[in-house]
Amino acid sequence: MKVYLEVYGCTANKSDASLVKGILKDNNYEIVDEINDADVLILLTCTVIDTTEQRMLSRLKVLKNTGKRIIVGGCMASIQSDKVKSVIPNVKLLPPQYSYQILDVLNYEKPIFKLKNKTKFSKYYNDIFAPISIAEGCNFSCSYCITSLARGKLKSYPIDEITQDICSAIGQGCKEIQLTSQDTSSFGLDSGNNLGVLLTNISRINGQFRVRIGMMNPYTCLKNINSIINGYKSSKIYKFLHLPVQSGDNVILEKMNRKYFVDDFLKIIKKFRETYPDITISTDVIVGFPTETDSQFQHTVNLLKELKPDITNITRYSARPNTKAKSMNGRVKTNIVKDRSKYLTELCSSISKQHNQKHIGKKYNVLITEKGKDGTFVGRSENYKPVVLKEKIEIGEIRTVKITKAASTFLVGSII
Repeated sequence: MKVYLEVYGCTANKSDASLVKGILKDNNYEIVDEINDADVLILLTCTVIDTTEQRMLSRLKVLKNTGKRIIVGGCMASIQSDKVKSVIPNVKLLPPQYSYQILDVLNYEKPIFKLKNKTKFSKYYNDIFAPISIAEGCNFSCSYCITSLARGKLKSYPIDEITQDICSAIGQGCKEIQLTSQDTSSFGLDSGNNLGVLLTNISRINGQFRVRIGMMNPYTCLKNINSIINGYKSSKIYKFLHLPVQSGDNVILEKMNRKYFVDDFLKIIKKFRETYPDITISTDVIVGFPTETDSQFQHTVNLLKELKPDITNITRYSARPNTKAKSMNGRVKTNIVKDRSKYLTELCSSISKQHNQKHIGKKYNVLITEKGKDGTFVGRSENYKPVVLKEKIEIGEIRTVKITKAASTFLVGSII
């Protein structure tokens, strides 16, 4: 049987895609690149904001018109199954917690789902990137977040099983390991481990590879911050920290149910920068959360000016079904949200460019990860900065590079 798979959204979904492919290949299914060649279509969905949800529903309509068997996974299969079925009544659903039961969904009308460790199953990778799940779910309920509702409570996977997954990926030729979960710094809070211990164990794995650590919640990061910072010391770990602040105002943070204050966030950044001065800081901001006033927005502006993050992901607040924030009063007018978003985008772009210019003249060992535009190649420095190179190089190589130019979102370099 031939299967076509499309995946959208976060790295956790991409990790699920490698899991689904691995199980299918182990059972003699053929993965095809074209819809017309397939007997079965699988769509792993994302529904983090409303525009993404609408895109998924539009894609479902397109797939329905093929007349083929369709399986829908990802977060919509868990939290918005009714919407999915309103488009495709006879669809088969594969909730994200149970991606490893793809065969049951294919072969049985009403499969019985049983929770198991995703680390126990085969994975398949066809490039140098390997998204590796270290945990499923989240123990916190941010008032705006639909993902925690879709993926359930935290379940951390055993360290030895995670390292086996990584060894398998390296054996398949992967060079960049992307550790993923809903909150990587929550890892081990349910099992007596922590992210720092995991990183130390991963660093002992033989081979030439690098590890990118996914998003952390400041609240859980603080619980084991010294261990986590120590876990970064290996040259195999990218000096990259994705720590969403979401708002620079403590009242808004409380309404978001984030469980930390701005000072907690800044304390973490300070500790990381003291230990790793060149670390790349990425943060997220939600603009226009219910009741956000001009002065509260200005607190976010002031924080970003103080913090000077390398990367700022700006999202306009989007009310999601079944979340507490959806029922909150004090909706911010759309035109105000757009203006705030535009202002922040311009501010953060300027900050990013200033940051990147500081790297001109520096030398880095760059892992070549992909082909770029116009015959160029793109790699990642030790601190996860994207570096564009004009020389012809093999993907997967690590080359010493001198930075010659800088834009707001990437560096340009030449091989030494």
